Amino acid sequence: MTQRKLIPIFPLDLVLFPRQELPLRIFEPRYKQLVDDCMLGDGQFGVCLIDYNNSVNGWNSPKLVGTIAKITKCEDVGLDGLQLQIETIGRNSFKIKNIISPLISQPANYDPLSAEGHQEISELHEKVGVEEKMYIQAEVEMIPEIDENISLKQWERLVELWKKKIVTQALPQKVEPHALDHVLEQYYLNTDTPTIDYVYSLSALGAKDPNELQPILETNKMEDLIQKVEELLTINIH
Repeated sequence: MTQRKLIPIFPLDLVLFPRQELPLRIFEPRYKQLVDDCMLGDGQFGVCLIDYNNSVNGWNSPKLVGTIAKITKCEDVGLDGLQLQIETIGRNSFKIKNIISPLISQPANYDPLSAEGHQEISELHEKVGVEEKMYIQAEVEMIPEIDENISLKQWERLVELWKKKIVTQALPQKVEPHALDHVLEQYYLNTDTPTIDYVYSLSALGAKDPNELQPILETNKMEDLIQKVEELLTINIH
């Protein structure tokens, strides 16, 4: 039976893949509440790419497939206690089955970076009840991990596609092959024993926009994953 659970959701302008690290600086009151609740619980929340075509009570809406983030470290930044720095690592991916809206709607002209914006949200929170959640929650279903292995031949083809894409994008400037190999070394992507994590990392290197990575996160079979990564790394020259 597929596991379902209720988790806090953090929509971000990025895609988090399983086992990738994600540091975050938390300054909005609603996400400070999310982190506080996570620290009192199992330390886990969902990271989803923002869906700019939809909203939840005026707030950024999440795409329906995301990744569980596990908090591994949390500390105050500065002396005012208004900002947190957290370290997280990606766990399983999941699919949202039901979104639970926060009771507070986004105020008009809300500025998440300003003290006035924080004050406004805090006052609204007191009116609805401080026990109420300011952040989006969702009932989610875990997606089983891809347990197949990628072959060295498949991996080498993906690397060649990535190199070709970088070289083509740089034109008319010339990119030396050793410079590309150096980038792969920097990201620990020189390997004879590739895993799915290498594929995720190479995809992130080859994407210009996080929306290009969402279809890769949504795959649950190795053949589909390879196909989506090939599409991402292939430049169609008209």
